[in-house]
Amino acid sequence: MTPTQWFFFPRTIDTCMTSISRFRTIFVLLTLVALAVAITGCTANQNPAPQGTGPATPAAGPGSVSINNFAFSPQQITVSQGTTVTWTNQDSVAHTVVSDAGAPGTFSSDPLSQGSSFTFTFTKPGTYTYHCSIHPSMTGTVTVTS
Repeated sequence: MTPTQWFFFPRTIDTCMTSISRFRTIFVLLTLVALAVAITGCTANQNPAPQGTGPATPAAGPGSVSINNFAFSPQQITVSQGTTVTWTNQDSVAHTVVSDAGAPGTFSSDPLSQGSSFTFTFTKPGTYTYHCSIHPSMTGTVTVTS
């Protein structure tokens, strides 16, 4: 080995070792950051509100129907002619309120996001069945008396 080779050889090894140390350091730091993000994501919102379980929230008044847990509550309501009924969506997904064919009057809401409401005034006596057009298994009835 010539003096020139001897002089450069240790520097080459030192440079390689420094690069490997930097790579290890960066790898360990990135692994720790990924682990911290994963742990934070797994522990966030440990007690979310239950969806689709339990009884529906009762309506606030005689002309009120709440939409909760994919159900109209109350499912059947009786009101006097001229009463305005308000449906309020308390679910985190959108719902609609649409009268069935053959009802004495027709009504149809746009999709209601959580917290949104739809109102309809019943001017004719009769039995009005309705459903959610997004979730057709959701049904309800309004009976209007004179």
